[in-house]
Amino acid sequence: MRFEVRTQHREQFIDITAEVARAVSESGVSDGAVLVYCPHTTAAITINENADPDVVRDLLDGLERVAPRHAGWRHVEGNSDGHLKSSLVGASEVVPIVEGRMALGTWQGIYFAEFDGPRTRRVLVSVLSEA
Repeated sequence: MRFEVRTQHREQFIDITAEVARAVSESGVSDGAVLVYCPHTTAAITINENADPDVVRDLLDGLERVAPRHAGWRHVEGNSDGHLKSSLVGASEVVPIVEGRMALGTWQGIYFAEFDGPRTRRVLVSVLSEA
């Protein structure tokens, strides 16, 4: 399965937990894993707290401190910070499926992380059966 994410800002995290859960549910897999993958070099997938929106803001602020937008990067497109942030966060996550549901922690959600938007992006989801 795949779906699109339309980002509104240069940098933002979008909670995609519901879309991934829908793919798991529609797959009929009881026990296995779900792979969530981002095929873009200036975006990423991550799992983190989805209860307090300040966590997302803090993550974005922290990544900006690690890789500031204007730091004398050589890449002429002006998005080297997005490439670095994407590499730091990672292109994919794997979540176990137990009894037909993702085994996320109580406060966890799956996020699409945009580092060079706004854009229309793709997310690929593969549901794998244990058997």
